[in-house]
Amino acid sequence: MGKANSRDVVQQGDGTWSVTKPGGGRASATADTQDKAIRRGTEILRNDGGGELRIHGTDGQVRDQRTVSPGNDPYPPKG
Repeated sequence: MGKANSRDVVQQGDGTWSVTKPGGGRASATADTQDKAIRRGTEILRNDGGGELRIHGTDGQVRDQRTVSPGNDPYPPKG
């Protein structure tokens, strides 16, 4: 079975937020706010077949984790 698809939303030293893929060398996207980075990370995962989005706080610790369904899912979860 393949590795799970995931992304992390983390704050950079300059105060911006980035969407990174574990083991990746550079950010998939950057944003000036955490909310914008979360939205972009969700969009990236949805377009890439779904997966887990881990949201880190300003202290670097994971504060939330969300499952993102694929964009073409005919039966997306309700709620």
